[in-house]
Formats: sequence, structure tokens, C-alpha cells
Amino acid sequence: MMEETSTIDIKSINEKIEKESAFVDLLTLEMNKVIVGQKHMVERLLIGLLGRGHILLEGVPGLAKTLAINTLAQAVDGAFSRIQFTPDLLPADVTGTLIYNMKENDFSIKKGPIFANFVLADEINRAPAKVQSALLEAMQEKQVTIGDETFTLDKPFLVMATQNPVEQEGTYPLPEAQVDRFMLKTVIDYPKLDEEQLIIRANLKGAFDKVNPVVSLKQILTAQEAVRDVYMDEKIEKYILDIIFATRYPEKYRLTDLKPLISFGASPRGSINLATAAKCYAFIKRRGYVIPEDVRAVVYDVLRHRIGITYEAEAENVTSEDIINKIVNEIEVP
Repeated sequence: MMEETSTIDIKSINEKIEKESAFVDLLTLEMNKVIVGQKHMVERLLIGLLGRGHILLEGVPGLAKTLAINTLAQAVDGAFSRIQFTPDLLPADVTGTLIYNMKENDFSIKKGPIFANFVLADEINRAPAKVQSALLEAMQEKQVTIGDETFTLDKPFLVMATQNPVEQEGTYPLPEAQVDRFMLKTVIDYPKLDEEQLIIRANLKGAFDKVNPVVSLKQILTAQEAVRDVYMDEKIEKYILDIIFATRYPEKYRLTDLKPLISFGASPRGSINLATAAKCYAFIKRRGYVIPEDVRAVVYDVLRHRIGITYEAEAENVTSEDIINKIVNEIEVP
């Protein structure tokens, strides 16, 4: 009898999720009007949005990173702001500041660009630590304090930070503990040849389709709640934990050769975000339950910035992705 109820439950969850996730196709279609290719990046943006997380995008300039989040903001009918990070930026330039009003002989608050639904932090590694921490605090606490007043940020709130892996001059690398605040770190590559041909044509014509708002902010907030209802079996939870624990204690998982290559493993935030991202991926695929493939689909984006590699690994040209690859191939799939 017990077996039967759980089957019925999954069936109703599945139907609910299928209905709730109907807008995903609409949203993707709308974004594809402007963004050619980059399916992986668009999908990751949606995972970040649905999982109430933030995204760190790494890629050379000109890969439509700014365009992607701007397009998403237009398609969702949300407020968008862009902060270009530079070495002379101050925390107040991000969060806002108190301005003295001579007429009223009092201070008034001027809110900064962080007060938006979608915030693009362009070239986050160009700004000094104080500015980075002001942004990261807002990301974590979802609130900002200006003077002695605290403001809660609007929902949904998604920060997409970009960093350029090419130029390292005049950059301030993000500390490991702060990078951990990002739900996903997505590395994007050049478009394929035929995709780039379409990009050239669209740009030369100068005729980009207008992006229309196809989803309301309310629908997104409802979807964020619905993602929590996606069913995750205990076996999948165990699978996620095995992957995370293998980054910390590789020797317990027959991966002794990885021990000297890892300086630190993924934090508990890693397991929470891996579970959340897997649920979001299932939701995007319009499924009410998580399967091992969902975990494998998001594991690189969730863990690549959460595993510290040693000098030995660097000397052997081993990246955190190679380590994840070995772990995923070794851990038994439920």
C-alpha cells in the first residue's frame, strides 16, 4: 500500500511541475531571438534564477554575457542594472549612499544599482576587495544597509558576475570563500562556426528581434516555490553526498591518487547547491523528480569553483574539472 501512495504522489507532483514549468520554453524561445547558440549559458541562467542563486560566468570578451542577462531581464519584465567594475569603484557606487539635501537640511538616501531584479557585475575581478564584499554581502543577505537604514532587495534577485580569464593585469582574484557564494560557475566557449555566421549576419543587418516580456516576476516567484516540490529520492541525496565527500576524502572512495591534488574539498554549500541545481534542471526539463543525469548535468558548474587544487596539481596541469570528472566516473550511480 505504501508503495502505491508514493507512486501516486510522484504522478501528481509530475503533473504540477509540468504545468508550472510551461513558461520555460516560452522564455528560452524569447531569449533565442537575440542569443545565438550558448544554450548552456541560457540554461544555467534559468537554473540560477529558479534556484535563487547567483552565477559567475567566465569567458573571453564578446561572448554575449552582458546581452544574455539583459535579454533575460527583458523577457521576464524585471528591472536590470549593470555595474562595470573598475579599480577605482567604491562600495557606495554599488549599494548606494547618503546625500546631504541643503533645502531640507537633512540626508536623503540614493539607492545604488544593486536595487534591481537582475544585476550584471561586469568584470568583477577588476574591483578591489571592499567593493567585491559589498556586492557579495548583498547577494548573501539579500539586503543592503545605507547609513542606519536596512533595505530588503526585490525578489527575484539574480547577480550574474563575469570575469575575463585572459587579462590578469590589474585584477583582484575573488577569494575562495567569496567565490563559494556563487551557486554556479559557468565557463563559456566560442560559438560554433555556423552559429558565428548567424551572429555576423544579424549584426550586419542591425536587425535584432525585439524581446517581449513573456513571463511575469510573479510567475518566476511561483516557479521558485514549485522547484522545492520536485521530488528527490534518498538514493539521489546519497549520490550527491558521495560526490561531495569524495572531494574531501578521496581515499575513502578508491581515489587515493587525487589526495595530493586537492587542497580543500567542497563546502556544505556545495551539497546544498548541487541538490538545488539538480532540482532546477529537472524542472527545466519539465520533470517532477530528480534522476542521476540531472546531478551529472550540473555537477561541473556547481563544483568547479569549490575544489581547491594544490601546486602539485597545477604542475601536472590538472584542473578542478579533471578532478570532478574522475570523481563522477568513480562514484556509483544509483
